[in-house]
Amino acid sequence: MCTTNRKRFSRHATSAGFPSVTGGDLRRLVLAALCLWLVLALVGPRVDAAEPPDTIDVVMAEATLEPDGQPVQQRRVQLPFRWDHEFPGLGGKATYRIELPSSAVPAGQPVALLLSGAGNQVAISFNDALVASYGTLGVPTYDAAKGNLLVPVPAVLHRDDRPQSLLVRTTIQRQRGAGLASIQYGSEASLAAVYRERQGWRNTSAIVYAVSLLLMGGIAGGLWLRQRDALYGCFALAALSGVARNLDRVWPDVAIPWPLWGAVVAVCYACHIGLIARFVLLVLERNPPWLVRSIYAALALSVTLACASFAFARPLLWTSGLVVLQLTSIICLPYVVYGALVDRRRIAGVLMAAGTLAILAGAHDLLLVRMGLFGGAYYTLTAHAMFFFVMILAGLVVERYSRTVADYRSLNANLAARVAEREDQLRGAFETVRQQQQEQAVLLERQRIMREIHDGVGSQLVGLLNVVTQARPDRAVIEEHVKLALDEMRMAVDSLQPTHDDLATVLATLRYRLQPRLDAAGIELVWDVEVIPQLEPFAAQAALQLQRILLEAFTNVLKHAGATRIVMHASWHGEESPSLVRIMLTDNGRGLPSAPASGGRTGHGIANMRARAQSIGARLQIETVDHAAGGTRMLLDWPCAPA
Repeated sequence: MCTTNRKRFSRHATSAGFPSVTGGDLRRLVLAALCLWLVLALVGPRVDAAEPPDTIDVVMAEATLEPDGQPVQQRRVQLPFRWDHEFPGLGGKATYRIELPSSAVPAGQPVALLLSGAGNQVAISFNDALVASYGTLGVPTYDAAKGNLLVPVPAVLHRDDRPQSLLVRTTIQRQRGAGLASIQYGSEASLAAVYRERQGWRNTSAIVYAVSLLLMGGIAGGLWLRQRDALYGCFALAALSGVARNLDRVWPDVAIPWPLWGAVVAVCYACHIGLIARFVLLVLERNPPWLVRSIYAALALSVTLACASFAFARPLLWTSGLVVLQLTSIICLPYVVYGALVDRRRIAGVLMAAGTLAILAGAHDLLLVRMGLFGGAYYTLTAHAMFFFVMILAGLVVERYSRTVADYRSLNANLAARVAEREDQLRGAFETVRQQQQEQAVLLERQRIMREIHDGVGSQLVGLLNVVTQARPDRAVIEEHVKLALDEMRMAVDSLQPTHDDLATVLATLRYRLQPRLDAAGIELVWDVEVIPQLEPFAAQAALQLQRILLEAFTNVLKHAGATRIVMHASWHGEESPSLVRIMLTDNGRGLPSAPASGGRTGHGIANMRARAQSIGARLQIETVDHAAGGTRMLLDWPCAPA
């Protein structure tokens, strides 16, 4: 049964907050709250609430007790009366007759009865009239012992001239904590206020604990699924097993039949206590194998004793299981004390306070409530004490999260510094490579210019020197060599100018260089260059080779063809694969000789043209247009891709 003092204790339990801080502040606040809770647990429940002035407490009753399998007993009993202490492991029936004074309440005021608990099924009669029933007598689907019972008494039943007769009939299931708790009789208004206070704190504390355990158990289970940390997995099982114990305190009509539901609650309670002990060791990171095995062995033994107790109606077996759990918790306590006092770990100090409170609460429930020793008690403290472990886990999650965030921030700062350092190194390396590439490009360009001067202008000057050193040099030959040397030099200079990958500009430059010579030779130039798209970047070497091929072709026409007309046609063929630029040069001269002289200038020039075309990946074809009419056609296909 639950008294007003128990509700006051529950109120303090549920109002204790857990600030969302980390580190030393978090541990100090939790430790202070634990100490305060311990004081309230030991002192608070024994402070009686002030009795309303217009009510009386019923302390005695005439009882007819009918335990199963035993003779009927009729005797005077003192309230509260615990059936399980009188008849352990037995069910039965009990009828309580109480005589109430007529002068307890001023005349004309509504009266009521307030029962702190009765069970398990109850029928209440006032002056031989049934005024309330809770469940159906003998049907174990309802347990009225789990709550306070406020019974208004109709005014028509109240007798002002003589004592009132109260009859409470109950049916009891074995091991269900039945009996008859304290009864108050008096003004309905006063008792209603007391009832609301008691019932509110009774239900609120149990529901808060159940929801908190369910929430934190779910969070711990989710963390275990993600991290596979045994600490979270252990607490998840412990918290979820504790939900049934708290729900049982406020759930009078459980669908699971008794005593099966009693066995379920007992097993869950054993798992809750045993796994909390294992959780404490995991938090401390002290896991001696013998102690871990002892915890699991004690847990298995307690579960077995709980099942056997309800199966064979032997309450002593479950009491033995509770003793085993209590001893196991006491054995774990020295490790917690050592961590707090010797290792000076703050979390160990918090666990020491919570563990001590839990052990004291467990001893109170075992010795006073269950065994009825030292005068007995009718309120339990374990549920309140165990709730602190929910707060401890919440603190651990917050602290671990805060530490993880701090570690990530430190890691990010370190990584940012290292990245900045690497960026500086890469920037310096890139600048060095860029300078080397520039120097190499300048060197390669110098080498190319030197090679072009040597192969082009140099070869023409060597030929000119040979002509000049002859006894009687031919002026026309000298002039030809000079012009060729100038053309080579001009093309070398043109190749240094930016073309912006525009082939039309390269061809126009060549036309500008050759037009004066063609005009002097009386040759008409028909320039037919179609629109050619901008091409992918091509090197100055490729532009120079293309100019030399065309220069050689124009020179051959000037020197050997005897032509009067040259048609220059350039077009883009993007539909072909690969896409290409086609350059066609056609003259109306005498055409190619049928058998060019071996080693002659014409044959050597065509070979050079083919070699240059091959160097830029182009295909060169030279042929006579018409063997009868003459004329020569040069066809150059240069594969290029548009930009």
